[in-house]
Amino acid sequence: MRDLHLPGRSPAYAANGMAATSMPAATLAALDVLRAGGNAMDAAVAAVAVQCVIEPHSTGIGGDCFCLYAPAGTGRVVALNGSGRAPAAATLDWYEAQGITAIENTSPHAVTVPGAVGAWERLLAAHGTKGLEELLQPAIRYAEDGFIVHSRVASDWAEHAPKLRATGATSFLPGGDAPAEGDRFVPPNLAKTLRAIAARGAKAFYEGPIAADMVAALRARGGLHTEEDFAAGLDAAHFVEPIRTGFRGYEVWQCPPNGSGLLVLMLLGILRGWDTPPHGPMSTLRLHRHLEAARLVYRDRDTFLGDPDQVEVPVARLTDPAYLDALRGLVRDDAALRDLPRAGEAALPAHRDTVYLCVVDRDGNACSFINSLFQSFGSAILAEQSGVMLQNRGFSFRLERGHPNTIAPFKRPMHTIIPGMLTENGQAVMPFGVMGGHFQPMGQTLFLTNHLDYGLDIQEALDAPRLMALGGKVQAERGVPLPVLDHLARLGHTIERVAKPHGGGQAIRIDRARGCLIGGSDPRKDGMALGY
Repeated sequence: MRDLHLPGRSPAYAANGMAATSMPAATLAALDVLRAGGNAMDAAVAAVAVQCVIEPHSTGIGGDCFCLYAPAGTGRVVALNGSGRAPAAATLDWYEAQGITAIENTSPHAVTVPGAVGAWERLLAAHGTKGLEELLQPAIRYAEDGFIVHSRVASDWAEHAPKLRATGATSFLPGGDAPAEGDRFVPPNLAKTLRAIAARGAKAFYEGPIAADMVAALRARGGLHTEEDFAAGLDAAHFVEPIRTGFRGYEVWQCPPNGSGLLVLMLLGILRGWDTPPHGPMSTLRLHRHLEAARLVYRDRDTFLGDPDQVEVPVARLTDPAYLDALRGLVRDDAALRDLPRAGEAALPAHRDTVYLCVVDRDGNACSFINSLFQSFGSAILAEQSGVMLQNRGFSFRLERGHPNTIAPFKRPMHTIIPGMLTENGQAVMPFGVMGGHFQPMGQTLFLTNHLDYGLDIQEALDAPRLMALGGKVQAERGVPLPVLDHLARLGHTIERVAKPHGGGQAIRIDRARGCLIGGSDPRKDGMALGY
């Protein structure tokens, strides 16, 4: 039990169903679906559709999604990849001929065909009990009537107002500025697009006037997209075989590449070879080891991760226990590694905006769901007539011959968004996820080890201060104790305080022995966990 003398909040408890999201209205939308007889998948889609309206910097129908779903009583975890693809004309030869050597984050070339809407429809067809016509109604109401802007949303919106001005998406700056917390905002033209999708399904998004509007917005800026590319996006989402690893008596499940869930399995594979460091989750030894392990696996991500439909991604090699044991052997407890070996080698020594949510229903179905535009407001390219803000997932692509993540026709970029699922003896124990772009594998493994190694409850495990290694520095939240940071610096880490905290997160623990659900929602966002 948490220390009630200190600031914080307790986990949420319930018996029949629970949802945890980064926005209260989305959590309530999911609960309304559960209480009306819908299952976890139905509730997740209703909730994420609401977030696509009321958390517009983080997610939208112009983005992508991934999902892990554990149908009760089956002993299975199913995975869906809802990431979009580059247009047919996106050849490296074309970019080289134009003298383009890198993709800018607000360029039309950063926009891949959005995968989310088609993914929602496919997930519901396979595992839902309700359709888009019913489940989109809460989102439609918020789009038509407007929504009240929450605190974290307002802060992020204001930070990225210059980006919206630069791309001309000024309808998201009423009166010339970002809405303040407590203001009402009505997203332009989005309600009619959501109504069209509710009435005619995902096809209304990928074909006809809505698709034509998105294509026109991109081509006006020099994009290569065609209406045929968008029509092909209707069937882009597909079920894939999830990947997993054992950790502390549980199975941890992730979506396979092109997502970054592979890094979670690699990190856990390194961490499980050490005994749990003493002196608690904020001990220098615990954080140092975690940072060093993360530096090694992120190095491998940047070298090997791409679209497995077009390049070989050596998942088996990178998760081989012998390889991970060798990586662990590189880590010294008395000093940070100065020079990392080349990616894929273990010789002896010589980030962003997203929404994650999870739902568990009264039957025990568990859904782990993540939906994103990538960076705040994605590309900030707004298709005005349809009200669709377009993602910038293609910003991850390289323009480098021979690299597995080099842009190519119909290719999916490396993705950072990763839902997680924990199982035990074939039953779902906990859907979980941590947002924050490149931080996500680090965030998931910090959360899991906070909970499983140090015994923090779900909410405490999310609340705990965070740090990550990025760009040669350790980016630390203000909550990390100064003596710990000083010690890390003496070990050779370069410390950088971050202005904003790392990501957010949600989780729901399923306690079958006691018949209760235990949920948490990250205080770094505006959301909540709630059950009935």
